[in-house]
Amino acid sequence: MRAGERATSADDTLVRAGRALRLVLLTALALLFLVPFYLLVRNGLASEQDITSPEWTFLPTEVRWSNVAELFRDGSVPFARSLLNSALIAVATTLGTVLLASLAGYGLARIPYRHADKVFHGVLGTLMVPAAVTFVPSFVLVSSLGWISTLRGLVVPTLFSAFACFVFRQYFLGFPRELEDAAAVDGLGYWRTYWLVVVPNARPVFAAVGAIVLIGAWNSFLWPLVIGQDRSAWTVQVALSSFTTSQVVRLHELFVAAAVSILPLLVLFLGFQRWIAAGVERSGID
Repeated sequence: MRAGERATSADDTLVRAGRALRLVLLTALALLFLVPFYLLVRNGLASEQDITSPEWTFLPTEVRWSNVAELFRDGSVPFARSLLNSALIAVATTLGTVLLASLAGYGLARIPYRHADKVFHGVLGTLMVPAAVTFVPSFVLVSSLGWISTLRGLVVPTLFSAFACFVFRQYFLGFPRELEDAAAVDGLGYWRTYWLVVVPNARPVFAAVGAIVLIGAWNSFLWPLVIGQDRSAWTVQVALSSFTTSQVVRLHELFVAAAVSILPLLVLFLGFQRWIAAGVERSGID
């Protein structure tokens, strides 16, 4: 065998070894990330004795599918209603935030205005204000409007996101001007250009920002806890906290409820992962 052929064979071996090592590493990381989901499902379908037993088993001694039915039959926690409330709040918050932030970002990036930079810097400045500072004034305002335990009180104060505005503004700065120039030639103004040209060509970044906002709204706890004072206004996160009290801890219901609450987000990610990944790549979200 010639020296060149031996070198090529050695390089091919190194490449295959590198690929095998990456495959093993990625498989190990995937299994590691799946451990929390396994624990949720395993403990959610187990009895209290299996969960608290000092002797761990990979599967519970008895798989109790009745835990799921028990969760939705529990009269002390309206879990089905909480899921519906969280879905309504998350969808309304996502649509409103994406609409407002994209309009603001497009205006700051494309509409000529001598104070645009100052407005943008002011928006960025709100990111430095701790949420605890605005929490009490927001609650007083919502209470004075009579929005306690209402969908408006849970959604409206959270609609504008400075982070989402920043992402959209940075994305629109790099948006192809040729498309907007062609729209201007056709007689379209800023409003129609936004709806007919910009939005259809920016779906990935809309999906990425929407996913971030949706996850944040779904996982929000403190604001819904304070505003949703009636049980009929509980969100899924507030309902989850009710399974652990100073009097009793219902572990099997807590685990199965956590597993059920994750399913909508999992389905969303699996359905829109291509757009979300493309949006993250284009917008530069870390």
